[in-house]
Amino acid sequence: MTEQPATPQPTRVTSPNAALEGRPLAVVTGASSGIGLELARQFVAHHFDVIVAADDAEIAVAAAVLRAEGEGEVTPVQVDLRTREGVEDLYSAISADGRPLDAIALNAGHGQGGAFVDIDLADELSIIDLNITSTVRLAKLVLRDMVARDEGRVLVTSSIASTMPGSFQAVYNASKSFLQSFTEALQNELKDTGVTLTSLMPGPTDTDFFERADMAEDTKVGTSKKDDPAQVARQGFDALMAGKARVVGGGLRTKVQEAAGKAMPDKLKAAMHRQMAEPGSGD
Repeated sequence: MTEQPATPQPTRVTSPNAALEGRPLAVVTGASSGIGLELARQFVAHHFDVIVAADDAEIAVAAAVLRAEGEGEVTPVQVDLRTREGVEDLYSAISADGRPLDAIALNAGHGQGGAFVDIDLADELSIIDLNITSTVRLAKLVLRDMVARDEGRVLVTSSIASTMPGSFQAVYNASKSFLQSFTEALQNELKDTGVTLTSLMPGPTDTDFFERADMAEDTKVGTSKKDDPAQVARQGFDALMAGKARVVGGGLRTKVQEAAGKAMPDKLKAAMHRQMAEPGSGD
């Protein structure tokens, strides 16, 4: 039997946050570091109250830092979004706030470098569970609420990796291709509503992604210069608030790379990706 995503109906309560001058509410997943933390920083700077979520204890530290930088409320939620229970716990926290959700950045994700035949299956499935399954589950829940009231903004962190076959990052690139297609499909489905979806497509960004993916020291992409996550987040936030369909995040080199990729056949893009991501390419 095919698993059907549950739609939990937690009791809604009136939060003391709701009295804070009518501040809008936003959620950022994967917010303990990197692009997610910088996205949360953008929301705080623009007078949102923010629920920040991640699977590590550093999310509490990140929330404290963000709270010190702004005047609004920043609420940390430590959940493992790879699990159905983690998604439902985060949705319960959103619902318990008592306010409608104005914006959400579906940013949580991770990758793993190396040859597909050498990587443990559990590691590959973890990428699918976080990058794809958790995004679909959470989007199902929050978009139903947004569509019901005909208002809301959703940012999905895709990647320029979504546009190319990812040799030595096969599952990661494929997961980002899914997210890009998924977002574009929902943009069309919801085009006559007050709900917008924006795809953020960063290039290689200076975060701990490559270290966690075991690509920091022995791959060309891991050792090369990378974009500033604060710049990427600012570009994503601005595009989200403007209701744009997509934005390539990063500097000129990333934008040129994305534009050039449109003219290349997939076979050539796979070969180029191999040159960047194959173990030993950074020597």
